[in-house]
Amino acid sequence: MDWLQVVVLAIVQGLTEFLPVSSSAHLILVPVLTDWGDQGLAFDVALHIGSLAAVVFYFRQELVKMTLSWSGSLVGRGMDADARLAWWVVLATIPVGLAGLIFHDDIAERMRSPLIIAFGLIAFGLLLAYADLRHRGRRDEYQLTLRDALLIGLAQALALIPGTSRSGITITAALLLGMNREAAARFSFLMSIPVIVMAGGMEVLALVRDAAEVDWVTLVVGGLLSAISAYLCIHYFLAFIKRVGMQPFVIYRLLLGAWLLWLFW
Repeated sequence: MDWLQVVVLAIVQGLTEFLPVSSSAHLILVPVLTDWGDQGLAFDVALHIGSLAAVVFYFRQELVKMTLSWSGSLVGRGMDADARLAWWVVLATIPVGLAGLIFHDDIAERMRSPLIIAFGLIAFGLLLAYADLRHRGRRDEYQLTLRDALLIGLAQALALIPGTSRSGITITAALLLGMNREAAARFSFLMSIPVIVMAGGMEVLALVRDAAEVDWVTLVVGGLLSAISAYLCIHYFLAFIKRVGMQPFVIYRLLLGAWLLWLFW
């Protein structure tokens, strides 16, 4: 890998992991649209670690309170709002975890085509537009119910389809259930933590089995760039959607999807 490839892939991962535009779609498309070779599993792991570090650091105060309250609920100290939110994050992760274990190989082999990405970008982009314009409400993440968490978790499982966007589909589901924009995004970002841990864990296991030589300088630089871009993305995205909403991301999805259909149909 040359340094341009390292920088581009790291920033693309950091930005698109949390924007509702599909990180998997962009990471699949970059090598399709350039002459770059595959970046390798070790580099993917570094990028995921960078994104994970960013979201954990950004929500560090909330995570400390959630962890302490959740731990207390396990030993009979009762359920407060933070413990309940932690449980909802855990339960919302189960559907995507099961779907990933069952369908991972089929998705990796059969669904990583530009046309599937295009249809995913367009279809789920239109659904996001509808949810943002017609169904968003005033509830925050602390007002979610068990039913809400499970429904958002089921929606998250659809993100295994390239082009869907994990953050996009979970924000869409949360908006349809009456959450406000910022709360929908915050819950989506909190849900990303166990998902990234699971995905990164699977990649680490595969990397250990492969026992290939790695370029540690490249991995560290890629991970740092991914972390920085992801942190800035979370910070400015939450401020942006409060003022503007989701429609600019919908327009981007539609334009990108249409361009891919024009290129590969």
